[in-house]
Amino acid sequence: MNEEITSTAAVAPSQPDLSALAITLLKGVIYREGDERLWGALLNLQARVRDYMAVLGLDLVLDEAEGYAFLKSRTEPMDDETTPPLPRLIARRPLSFPVSLLLALLRKKLAEFDAGGADTRLVLTRDDMVELVRVFLPDSSNEAKLVDQIETHINKVVDLGFLRRLKPAGGSAAGSTGFEVRRILKAFVDAQWLADFDARLLAYRAQLSGAGPSMGNANE
Repeated sequence: MNEEITSTAAVAPSQPDLSALAITLLKGVIYREGDERLWGALLNLQARVRDYMAVLGLDLVLDEAEGYAFLKSRTEPMDDETTPPLPRLIARRPLSFPVSLLLALLRKKLAEFDAGGADTRLVLTRDDMVELVRVFLPDSSNEAKLVDQIETHINKVVDLGFLRRLKPAGGSAAGSTGFEVRRILKAFVDAQWLADFDARLLAYRAQLSGAGPSMGNANE
């Protein structure tokens, strides 16, 4: 009888411990769809994870409804001059204006999609995103160069984790390749971010009506 119990315990899958969760979070985002076992362990241990990360000056952002979790730097109180600020573990990534523009447009598209109450996944093609961005750009006689520039910015958004490239169907053209807009974008691009960006967009449009800087040289 004892042998049976020992044998059963030996083959039972072990749950990720606090260290495994902490390391995974420090490396990036945890998605429910990516690893159900890891996600379940995070839900069970989230109080301990929060306490552990607080020591490092980090906050755990966990959205059970959308199925993602990540770490962000804790905001230091402005009036606390006695405690020196902790070194930043989560680096800030400066974004070019075209990438910021694409993120804002994708966020608005996601809001419109959610308001429609249809599917749970917003999937856009490269051509869809080219058309989203095109209206904000000066007219160009070189269509291929324009598309290449926009595709570079799409790839950057993929690298940031806000778009997920889907496997193309057999025989699909490059422009019809699908990209899923990751819902974690909602946590990074909030209403205030969009409001600030809209103000800057007005200034950018004013620039376009004058000299018309190229998309590749515009900076945030």
